[in-house]
Amino acid sequence: MFRISIIPFNLLFKRPAVTSRGVYTEHKVWYVVFQDEDDDAHFGVGECAPLHDLSCDYDPHYARTLSSFCKITEEKQQVDTELLRHYPSMLFGLETAMRHYQRRSWQLWNTPFGRGEEGVAINGLVWMGDCAAMMEQIQSLLARGFRCIKIKVGAEDFGRELDLLRFVRRRYSPCEVTLRVDANGNFGCADVMDRLHQLAELDIHSIEQPIPAGQWGEMAGLCASAPLPIALDEELIGINHPAEKKKLLETIRPQYIVLKPSLHGGISGCAEWIRLAEAFNTGWWITSALESNIVLNSVAQWCAALNSPLSQGLGTGTLYTNNIPMPLEIRGERLWYRPEGDFPDASPFHRQLYLFLNEWHSQSPTLRLRTSGSTGTPKEITVRKEQLLHSAKITCDFFGLKRNGRALLCLSPEYIAGKMMIVRALYAGLELYPVAPDGHPLARTDIPFDFAAMVPLQVYNSLRVEEERKRLSRIKYLIIGGGAIDEALERELQAFPNAIYSTYGMTETLSHIALRRISGAGGCARYTPLPSVRLSLTEEGRLRVDAPLVCDRPFVTNDLAELLPDGTFRIIGRTDNVINCGGVKVQAEEVERALRSCITGNFAVTSVPDPRLGEAIVLLIERPADPASVEKAVGQLLPRRWRPLFICAVDVIPQTGNGKTDRAATKRLAEKIRR
Repeated sequence: MFRISIIPFNLLFKRPAVTSRGVYTEHKVWYVVFQDEDDDAHFGVGECAPLHDLSCDYDPHYARTLSSFCKITEEKQQVDTELLRHYPSMLFGLETAMRHYQRRSWQLWNTPFGRGEEGVAINGLVWMGDCAAMMEQIQSLLARGFRCIKIKVGAEDFGRELDLLRFVRRRYSPCEVTLRVDANGNFGCADVMDRLHQLAELDIHSIEQPIPAGQWGEMAGLCASAPLPIALDEELIGINHPAEKKKLLETIRPQYIVLKPSLHGGISGCAEWIRLAEAFNTGWWITSALESNIVLNSVAQWCAALNSPLSQGLGTGTLYTNNIPMPLEIRGERLWYRPEGDFPDASPFHRQLYLFLNEWHSQSPTLRLRTSGSTGTPKEITVRKEQLLHSAKITCDFFGLKRNGRALLCLSPEYIAGKMMIVRALYAGLELYPVAPDGHPLARTDIPFDFAAMVPLQVYNSLRVEEERKRLSRIKYLIIGGGAIDEALERELQAFPNAIYSTYGMTETLSHIALRRISGAGGCARYTPLPSVRLSLTEEGRLRVDAPLVCDRPFVTNDLAELLPDGTFRIIGRTDNVINCGGVKVQAEEVERALRSCITGNFAVTSVPDPRLGEAIVLLIERPADPASVEKAVGQLLPRRWRPLFICAVDVIPQTGNGKTDRAATKRLAEKIRR
């Protein structure tokens, strides 16, 4: 028995994709996950990827309709292809999820391709753009070994497009390079025949959809008299019943049809098209339609099972910055499948994202979380999902986050900060845009986000690149956590027009429980607890947290704090970061705060055992910083009792997975150096 969960996802184009219908910068899709009730390792994934301006089954209620079909599929424990006939993108997603679930592998058909023995021949695709950009694409494809190239035409000056085609044909004969063109219905009936004759002079293999869809009589006339073969594409959209399909083929008599499972009936619907086409001696090939690698793999596996002699249109899987990893690679003009592993090692981020979503949608009421290990050994804790939802509600209410708002996920889903971004999106209906959690999360997307969470290093790096700096300023609400924000960084952010906050929280509190405004007139040096959070201090000055909505019981932190009468507070340091140097207790964080004005790179203050002092203060600085120059500045800046006994240059300061200084690893590194 399986149950089905639905995961909305936004695919982000590496660069704007120009089509005859406009420019795409993102593509919203829905993943359907079949999960076995008794075996967490048994699952199947499919992608429902409608194009809002093209698919016959897309409307504003798409998600609701998909949910109802998933419930029916759960009840029947099978995909009702007849019920879903008029919903091709939903049918395709459910069909392929079922296939994956039944096969327990991304090898959806047992073929030489699925066994990694043969590749599937594909065409290279040249996207619309100015002539220089299209020429660059053509030359790149030819250099990579493609011998079947498909070029979009009809969007630019047709004379220049002919020049591009002549460029290829002068260098390569039809035996060496096959040229396909796709007009996407851009030609008018008045000039189409003249243009077809000019294309025919260049030995074009075929032209897809020369005139707009829906003109069966005109299209039939073209297919009967055109000097080059015509392939139907958009003409097939919305033609879902076998009788309608037969009538279209019988009326128009095209030389080819181009099948896209997401648009033309899923696998079962496309199989109907193929059977009918072959009965009319009509050729066919299959292509993807701006989907992720999930669909690319499914279509490629199916194409390999059909054993078509023509090059397939499966070269679109590298369009996205946040594509779903699949064991696929393009070598020359062929797409290959690597059966040795489902997910390549190159993208742990996507595996972590999927694993968390899979765990979230399981029937278990709890989740396992792992602490960052910034001050000691990481540990696992178990929390209830309702507690994460309470935390998400508090944040979403505070910032007024609403359905369809845009949220950036640039933190690892392995840790609580990344997990909570996902839960907030699920709770509030936000559109979540995942990008790999590297040091420049805004380098590949210029979307104006409503909400984002970053660590200080990501913010610092973004400020160093002018375009990323502008994008940072367009984030409506930005929260920064996971580490200390130095004074220079805070000063730089104070003048920003958007609302930027520093957060206070930890894994045990399920992300932040207090906020401190950095930017604008509301900037403050103290944290304000969120509603329902009560704070107090122990005799030692440690912060005691009572947050009943997210924690089952009050607990005492290792943070030393100053609690003010108005309920706000300031963090002084941590009890486990106190260095007892010659009987003087020195707070490592306070020393670091003082040093941030004179050290521009990454650094950390720690200690090593010392027979005379008990503990000796050590300053670790990342190369290329010079210990001698740093020592001079330190001597002028720090009081004598805070000055480090040793200043050591290292290649890298150890950090945890969520960007904090790894205090335990830093201490071990210092001890190793001084040994």
